[in-house]
Amino acid sequence: MTILIKGGHVINPATQMDEVADVLIEDQKIKKIGKELPEKEAERVINADGCYVMPGFIDMHVHFRDPGFEQKEDIYTGMQAAAHGGYTTVLTMPNTKPVADNPDIVNYVHNKAKSGNCIHVLQVGAVTKGQQGKELADIEGMVKAGSPAISEDGKSVMDAALYRDGMLEAARLGIPVLAHCEDIHMVRGGVMNADAKAKELGLPGITNSVEDVIVARDIILAKDTGAQLHLCHCSTKDSVLMVKVAKEEGVRVSAEVCPHHFTLSTDDMKEADTNYKMNPPLRTKEDVKALREGLRDGIMEVISTDHAPHTFEDKNRSMQEAPFGIVGLETAACLTHNELVLGGYLTPMQMAACMSYHPAQIVGIDKGDIQPGKAADVVIFDPEETYRIDKNTFASKGRNTPFDGKEVTGRVKCTICDGEVVFNELNK
Repeated sequence: MTILIKGGHVINPATQMDEVADVLIEDQKIKKIGKELPEKEAERVINADGCYVMPGFIDMHVHFRDPGFEQKEDIYTGMQAAAHGGYTTVLTMPNTKPVADNPDIVNYVHNKAKSGNCIHVLQVGAVTKGQQGKELADIEGMVKAGSPAISEDGKSVMDAALYRDGMLEAARLGIPVLAHCEDIHMVRGGVMNADAKAKELGLPGITNSVEDVIVARDIILAKDTGAQLHLCHCSTKDSVLMVKVAKEEGVRVSAEVCPHHFTLSTDDMKEADTNYKMNPPLRTKEDVKALREGLRDGIMEVISTDHAPHTFEDKNRSMQEAPFGIVGLETAACLTHNELVLGGYLTPMQMAACMSYHPAQIVGIDKGDIQPGKAADVVIFDPEETYRIDKNTFASKGRNTPFDGKEVTGRVKCTICDGEVVFNELNK
């Protein structure tokens, strides 16, 4: 299929291209970018007038729940949700059932994703067998099967010596370690941030130190081992400070922020609504400000979703009983644009860098770049369309979001993966 994207505002962080141009796609690649390219060269023409044309988004942090929890999400519905959100590549976390701690599970996920013929799905391997924190998993075997990284996401490896061994193995194999930073011994049944709102609701709190202690530990271990450390879903002001200092010290560290953490604080929580229950929890306005400034200043260079679908029945319980997590793939781009671009924290170029180019660089994949010769993974985004988020329109099985009904400006209109249109609301 030869596709011509006409008249879009092309934004490509890899080359710093920021201008209105046409993009010609042929044989799964970007063939040409230029002014007034002839339509006769294309089998399909997509009018992108008034829209941004960016590299397809890359999410370093999703939960597709497959295998084992397909009632919450499966690979096929997860891929559809990703395509609706402008994502062409996602990294799925290993806390499935069974845990993705061996090449067989990695192969299962990759093969099922390929059969779905939609977007790229890369299965992250667990650090320890069964995520039990007692013995390293077959990290080399999983990397040979295509795992781009390792993570114990959903928990931290609390044995620092064992985690150090895992980091050394990751460094030897040339892959990043994606770190969930939570000292489990300090949680003590907490379900939301430990602040005045928690006291008002009569709920046990989770302090910032629960995250910060492990952020500090993992940075020290990364410095010790030379491993490439990526800190997942950072939520505290001190995590931003520690990443800044670590980078100044030459530690190989990167960090991500999720849209819910840079958009909401505990002040926004509605009573004990479990759609506001996520891990790490929503923090204070002071933390939100620090996260936004961290993204603005390039300290935190990635925006990921931590897409965590649950069934209505799971979430329709008390704050103490309901699981942590919200869906995010279909709301991340609009929230990023609405809160950070329109809010004056990021330029559209920085948005594309945080959501595509930087993740590709960290993971070490040849994506996040739409110059000629590169893979035709493209998102077309309308920065001016205003609408209300409607969870009932989600492609994901999950409806667990605190953003239902929120008015936003900016909408994904078309997603192209390997030169094939996998989602489209343009030119209908």
